[in-house]
Amino acid sequence: VQLQAFGGGLVQAGGSQTLSCAASGRTFRFYVMGWFRQAPGKERAFVAAASWSGGSTYYADSVKGRFTISRDNAKNAVNLQMNSLKPEDSATYYCAAEFGITTAQTMGGMKWYDMDYWGKGTQVTVSS
Repeated sequence: VQLQAFGGGLVQAGGSQTLSCAASGRTFRFYVMGWFRQAPGKERAFVAAASWSGGSTYYADSVKGRFTISRDNAKNAVNLQMNSLKPEDSATYYCAAEFGITTAQTMGGMKWYDMDYWGKGTQVTVSS
């Protein structure tokens, strides 16, 4: 599975931005998909995940209520809608895929280095 993230950029605090991740390769729909982010000097951290059906989603507490993850298996894509952005949301965002788990919450409890696949990151900068 190859992953490509799109949609980063500069946005003002309080604004919105949508990230997309396009996947290629076989059996995309059987993977739990998620987003992680890494700010300078910090460890890569979980943001959100969605099960293959999209029926199970899970969020880090820091983004709950502001971010929404969704996936479109017909298009092999997973999106992250980010609202009410804060300067502390500034980071490089990475999409990830994990095979062999079935729920989004399971991905939320895993370490970033245990993910099966990564896309290149996309930078999100939130100005105050």
